[in-house]
Amino acid sequence: MARLNLRDRDSIFTQEGLLFRVFGYSHPPNKYICDAEYASANVFTSKDPRAPRTGGNQHFYKFYNDEGMKLVLKRYPQYTVFHEMLGQKVVAVNPDGAEVRKPEKRLPELMATEPKDTLVDATQRVLNTLLQQSGLSMENFGVFGSMLHGFHHPDFSDIDLVVYGRKENATMREVLAALYADDASDFKNEFANADVMQGKQWRYKNLTVKEFLLHQRRKQIYGLFNDAKSGRVTKAEFEPVKAWSEISSEYDPDARIVQKGWVKLKARVVDDADAPFIPSVYVIKPMEVLSGPREALEAVRIFSYMEEFRLQAQKDETIIVEGNLEEVASPKCGFHQVTLTYCPRYYEQVLKVDGLSQDSTI
Repeated sequence: MARLNLRDRDSIFTQEGLLFRVFGYSHPPNKYICDAEYASANVFTSKDPRAPRTGGNQHFYKFYNDEGMKLVLKRYPQYTVFHEMLGQKVVAVNPDGAEVRKPEKRLPELMATEPKDTLVDATQRVLNTLLQQSGLSMENFGVFGSMLHGFHHPDFSDIDLVVYGRKENATMREVLAALYADDASDFKNEFANADVMQGKQWRYKNLTVKEFLLHQRRKQIYGLFNDAKSGRVTKAEFEPVKAWSEISSEYDPDARIVQKGWVKLKARVVDDADAPFIPSVYVIKPMEVLSGPREALEAVRIFSYMEEFRLQAQKDETIIVEGNLEEVASPKCGFHQVTLTYCPRYYEQVLKVDGLSQDSTI
């Protein structure tokens, strides 16, 4: 299989005005599985008040839920591929003839731009603090979201940084935890206060708001930067992405993913090395099938595409997981996994540490 040149959080901008985010690290030959993330106002409009992106004299809309997938399937089928393992079409893009945008290349360009607007200026000061505190270098970071594409709004957009590598992400979480704990710091944990959830609709069936807050708080990658210079408190996210040396593709055209049914399982996490990334992978030892197929006792991992559940559990913790039990059948090897992804029962899916809310306070 050809060597991958793009990885999670890299973007592809097509001639039609579609912006795709490369999704994960396992792709079929010649195309990258993607999430349709934004579209030019020339091809898509949205009434969702969260959707407009109008900075930098550009006019784009962000897709929410399955809007992007529906648009691609209906109007741009060239940006799909038949996924042999899943037995269905998925959104995928060949970058030939398109513009590729990489977070690690955009960041130094943005930092060198003069004059800097207030958000770029704040981002530079955040980055400088992290570089000083962590001992990491600029090459370990990138920028994603609206700043990657040049349509950020200086007064409303967030600070969205990529951190590359397992060790580098572990270091960053330690640094951020220390900054959050320092009352003199300009950094705070976004989920330190339960008020962060005020006014937000809660849809998850098997995860309470309290459980969500407790899990999010300890991840450390969601922060707030109190920028005294501009007088604004800005959300700051630190997105984990694998270093090139850590990436290997699991795409196997001879393998098939077989749905085995809905399952609720109690298990112990035995390896969390890939928990920070998308997909998040937790190696597990099943303890008890609470409902669903008994085959779940053979599951070796949780495989999650849901950002809500990355960094959700740590090694040696006991967890409750509910989702689709799958068998990955291959001539090379076969195994079972519990997969959390977009599906009809999306909000019934859960991954949480058993008993965390009972031992913690908000």
